[in-house]
This record gives sequence, C-alpha cells and structure tokens, in this order.
Amino acid sequence: MQLINRLLTYTQLSAEDLHRLPEHSELKEAFPAFLSLLEAGTVRVAEKNSLGIWVVNPDMKKIILLGFRLGQLVATGADSLSFVDKDTYPIRQFDASEQIRLVPGGVSVRRGAHIASSVTLMPPSFVNVGAFVGAGTMVDSHALVGSCAQVGKNVHLSTGVHLGGVLEPVGERPVIIEDEVFIGGNCGIYEGTFVGHRAVIGAGVMLTRSTKVYDLVHEQLITSTADEPLHIPPGAVIVPGAREIKGAFAEEHGLSLYTPIIVRYRDAKTDAKTSLEQSLRP
Repeated sequence: MQLINRLLTYTQLSAEDLHRLPEHSELKEAFPAFLSLLEAGTVRVAEKNSLGIWVVNPDMKKIILLGFRLGQLVATGADSLSFVDKDTYPIRQFDASEQIRLVPGGVSVRRGAHIASSVTLMPPSFVNVGAFVGAGTMVDSHALVGSCAQVGKNVHLSTGVHLGGVLEPVGERPVIIEDEVFIGGNCGIYEGTFVGHRAVIGAGVMLTRSTKVYDLVHEQLITSTADEPLHIPPGAVIVPGAREIKGAFAEEHGLSLYTPIIVRYRDAKTDAKTSLEQSLRP
C-alpha cells in the first residue's frame, strides 16, 4: 500500500526531526487513514499466515509509534472531566450501523483499534491502539485490552481481565487470545502469552512469560522458551494452584508458590458452564 510505504520512510526519525519537516502537517493529515486501516482490520499487528502460524508485522508497530511522535499533547473533554493526550490518537466514535454494543458509563476505544460487529463493551473498559477484537466477543467491566493485543471471535473477557499491551520492541509478539476462549474474572495475561482456541482460564489466573504451567492431564510442564512466549494449549482448562517450596525455612513456615494448573481439557460440561449469553450481544 502506498500510504504504508510512505509512512514507513519516516519511522526512524525522532519527534524533533519530524516536526522540523516541511511535510509534517501533510503527514499528520494522512495518518488517520492508517488508523482507519487498522480499525477495518485491513492491516493488523499480528495475524495467522497461510500455514496457520501467528506472525508479527513489525511495520505496523513502527507506524503506530510514528503516530505518537507526529502528534502533540492537546486538552480535550469537558471542564469537569478533561484529558490530555496526543492529538493523533483520539477516542474512536461509533455508529449504530456498526452493530457494536458500547454501554454507557465509561468505555473508551482508542483510534486504531479494530472492534468487529456484534462485540459488546461494558463499562468501564478500555481498548488500546493496534488491538483487534473479533466478532461476538464480550469485554466486561474493568477489562483492559492492551495495545496490539489480538482477541478472536466469541471470546469472553470477564470482569477485571487485563490483556497486556506491547509496542516495543517492534518484533515482540503481543498477547494472542484465539477464538472461543473464556477468561474468568481478575485474570492477567501478559508478555505475549498465547491462549489457544477454546481454552478456559479460571478466575484469578495470572500468565506471563516466566509462568510455569503444570498440565495434570498430560503430566508435563509448559514454559516459554528463548524464542517463544508461553503457549496455552487449545481447550485447556486452567485454575490457580500452588506448589510447595523446598528448603528448611519454607517447610517450617508451610510456604508455597502460586502456579496455574491444567486440570482437564474442554468438554460438553465445560461448554455448558462457559456458554455465552446471546441476548447480551448486539
């Protein structure tokens, strides 16, 4: 795309150098067209290739970061509720024809985030730039979809779920939540963690690159590697657990460490407990 290629030629410049360019105003006026491409899902920070493997497109992150350097801080909002942010990243506005349920009470979606039709956003919640939220997904109260996080179709993000964001380094993979995943309340998914299709993450589970996950079903340990973040297998059902700490002091005081445990893989009984309420969708 001509616009993408043009913007990429400026991604190595500092904010000071950008603002000195004669074409700075022209670039800034063209930048919303790139945000529209992200919002439409025409371009994405990460997506599956023809082999079904998730790959990161670092060029999209470079251009998103360019937008911060192109912009300047401006005050917006009313006197009683004002904000200060880069003028290149305003809050998105929606129309009823988009078939997105945006419930009053404090929902913010930044420009450059893709929200598919039939998504429901409950207040308060926030979706950051570069994120992708698939059709039929529920983003519940106090939930965060961080920058560039990729969320599939018919996902349920329960109350208090946080999906971490990542813009730098540009090659780092974002959090990826595949289709039909159910994530329980007050979970945190960070540092590029991958959650496979139809997995169920029980309330209170925290997953990061350094987390060790114990699979009781297959009797194996799941960890990240130097090249890959943590991968949660498709259909896994994870709950918070604990493992004892060795050593005299730890044993004397009965100490243990938090650890997530895969207790089973999804079945009809699990499906019944995690079924989505269609009447809440647009």
